[in-house]
Amino acid sequence: MNRKLSNIFHWQPIGQRILKTCVAVTLCLLYYMLRGYRGADMPAEAAITAIICMDTNLRGTRDNALSRIFGTLIGAFWGFVFLVVVPLIPAVTETLPVLYLLMGLWTLLALYTAVLVKKPEAAGLAAIVFICVVVSYPDVESPMGQAFHRILDVLVGTAIAIGINALRLPRVRRKGRVFFVQQKDLTVNEQPQLPTTILYRLRNLLADGAKICLMSEHAPGASALQLGELQSAVPMIVMDGAAIYDPNENVYRAITAIDPNSCRWLMKRLDGMNLSYFIFTVHRDRNCIFHHGELTEEESAAYQYLKRSPYRYYLEDDHFPVADVVYLKIHGKRKDLEQIQSQLQSAFEKMKLRAVVREQAGLKDSFGLYFYAAHADMQHAKEHLMQLLRQNDSSLIACEIRSGNGCRSEYDAIRLMRRLCRAYEPVWPTNLFQKQKPESCKLSES
Repeated sequence: MNRKLSNIFHWQPIGQRILKTCVAVTLCLLYYMLRGYRGADMPAEAAITAIICMDTNLRGTRDNALSRIFGTLIGAFWGFVFLVVVPLIPAVTETLPVLYLLMGLWTLLALYTAVLVKKPEAAGLAAIVFICVVVSYPDVESPMGQAFHRILDVLVGTAIAIGINALRLPRVRRKGRVFFVQQKDLTVNEQPQLPTTILYRLRNLLADGAKICLMSEHAPGASALQLGELQSAVPMIVMDGAAIYDPNENVYRAITAIDPNSCRWLMKRLDGMNLSYFIFTVHRDRNCIFHHGELTEEESAAYQYLKRSPYRYYLEDDHFPVADVVYLKIHGKRKDLEQIQSQLQSAFEKMKLRAVVREQAGLKDSFGLYFYAAHADMQHAKEHLMQLLRQNDSSLIACEIRSGNGCRSEYDAIRLMRRLCRAYEPVWPTNLFQKQKPESCKLSES
């Protein structure tokens, strides 16, 4: 029971957006207190505006503020028109159903006006402001004053929200750290592409100088297309640690291929078991894939899906340099693949090979059995990459950001990105109390 509750109520530190929103609301209320408002007479429009306008960054707050102002002007205008026109029809004020019907129709005018001026995001705000202006009718002494005060309230809340969000707590950017992140912790359901929200946060971090290395179990594909636009300062680790790939230059910085003798032995054993398989090679920075044997139905589906990538070259012939083979892959049912892995396991140590069964990215209910060189794994790739990077800066520290529960929803990916942001750019002086290991650090989540 306690474990279930802990999964539901997961403790999270209070974020800056929450703190800034609280400060903005408090300042709005204090502003009206200084103007002489008390208790129930305290206008809430400014505080509501500050809550709506507050965003994770200044640009988002500015966009929300502009939308809020447009909506306020539209709603206040139609509210003023309503308060001027309705008193000219005495029968309306005496019949509440008719009065409320007119309010509903005027709300439609406020909504539609926002659409006509090509500001549909302000439509809801326009309707809210209109209701705030006319809801106290007929107890309104000055229609112009009522509309003006609503506009003033919104401008006050907007100005305070922008001012608070423009303030940043002092931070220290850790440009001396290289952050290693598993790509599967940032994508939902083993999808090959990163979500838009994650790309947005990655772009901001990389623009600020963060050194982030994404580690993928798969060959460069859709993710390389996305990351190529980010201009990352650190290459990717791909193929489950068998290669280090630079998406900026579209080149492989390092490759751990299968020993040619081990490759020939493995192919001979698979042929003896009447199995067809894919052969992944890297030749002149090109990821070339060959197929040996007849394509099965599952392999044909995978073939049609994967060959769309401009980073893979599927070749029909069966002639390739054995020294360029990075890994071999068999498609099939999980149970069948695990049985094949078990049959070959006893010879892996002698032949310096390793095998792993995992689900195919982007393909539902499709699994693959992968064969790599024994020392072609993530840990060796991280150490090799750090050696390459330390040739230019010997003080770099490796730091791995991990998620123990994996990525079950986009929220999990966003939560991991927040931890990465805090690790790269902690609020001063909290970084003074965090001990740094001389060689590496790990930030994991259970």
